[in-house]
Amino acid sequence: MMTSQQVLNLGQDALNVMLLVSGPMLVAALVIGLVVSIVQAATQINEMTLSFIPKILGIFATLLIFGPWMLATLVDYTKRVLANIPNIIG
Repeated sequence: MMTSQQVLNLGQDALNVMLLVSGPMLVAALVIGLVVSIVQAATQINEMTLSFIPKILGIFATLLIFGPWMLATLVDYTKRVLANIPNIIG
């Protein structure tokens, strides 16, 4: 039987892994969006779709760079969860 503390620990671990894995892509999109906004403000080009292509390319580059680490983090978390199934059940 799972106790409430085990459920909270499992949920906390899941949130931590989610933040770790999504963090690099979110930071890249934030930085690229900020740079594009500054360039748009400096040149007075107010095109809404101008920021999409740099963000897509930046997120793709981030996936190429951090992809192996992200995959290893997810696999490690999955292994830990699956290894703890006997402890969770009883």
